[in-house]
Amino acid sequence: MKDQFYQYIQELQDTITSKLEEIDGVAKFKEDLWKREEGGGGRTRVIENGAIFEKGGVNISAVHGPLNPAMQEYFGVGDVNFFACGLSLVIHPKSPMIPTVHANWRYFEMYDKDGTTLDQWFGGGQDITPYYLFEEDAIHFHHVSKNACDKHDPNFYPEYKKRCDLYFWNAHRNEARGIGGLFFDYLKDSEQHSITDWYNFVTEVGNSFLEAYVPIVEKRKDLEYDQNHRNWQEIRRGRYVEFNLVHDKGTLFGLKTNGRIESILMSLPPHVQWVYDHHPKAGSEENKLLEVLQKPKEWV
Repeated sequence: MKDQFYQYIQELQDTITSKLEEIDGVAKFKEDLWKREEGGGGRTRVIENGAIFEKGGVNISAVHGPLNPAMQEYFGVGDVNFFACGLSLVIHPKSPMIPTVHANWRYFEMYDKDGTTLDQWFGGGQDITPYYLFEEDAIHFHHVSKNACDKHDPNFYPEYKKRCDLYFWNAHRNEARGIGGLFFDYLKDSEQHSITDWYNFVTEVGNSFLEAYVPIVEKRKDLEYDQNHRNWQEIRRGRYVEFNLVHDKGTLFGLKTNGRIESILMSLPPHVQWVYDHHPKAGSEENKLLEVLQKPKEWV
């Protein structure tokens, strides 16, 4: 399973980066191959200063070795070995009219010292963070995500949409990071779903990503905007940074397993503002977004 999934994310990385380069038309992804001292490595691809994409990363990794004490405590296990692989992406467009997008599809295994598999599971999801709310874009993104889920189980979309809303919640701000999508974790072998079933589901979601995001980019990339729109975008990016550094479990896992710092922090946007006690005007487009972020909405 780990070999099968690692092969899949390598191919998916190629598909996604090729399409995003085609859309941008100017910038190309720079590739950085790296190795982890304790075992494994990855293939980081970063795009910067493009016509459409200001900064983005589409990274894959496959790391393995002894699970360190901090993560042993987190998972409630003893001295075990692990294997983890996944594709993680964050794309920050230049235009405030195009949402930031995040996605991750991952697989994890744990073994005893004899090499016997003790546990295995999939996780991941995809979500968007707009700066200006176009409801038809939100509906489109959620509709594509729901279709991917419905091919496997009609209960998946409502469950994983709710988990996404709960997970990407900036508790210290009492607001969502964005308008959600899907989030799932610890998808394990059970009476209802085998690990192969979960592989088929997670890859279905992965294959839906470009369909969910690209039409939004194409629709909004030529809309005009001014410096006031950019200022709002950068203020909201600050909230994005806060979530990733304060709450995100993936960031925490990477930092605690001696992950590659450049890859872990590639999710951070290049231009950000923190304005003291900032509040948009009542009735403004900016305030319209905040109203939705303070109470997650059903889009489909």
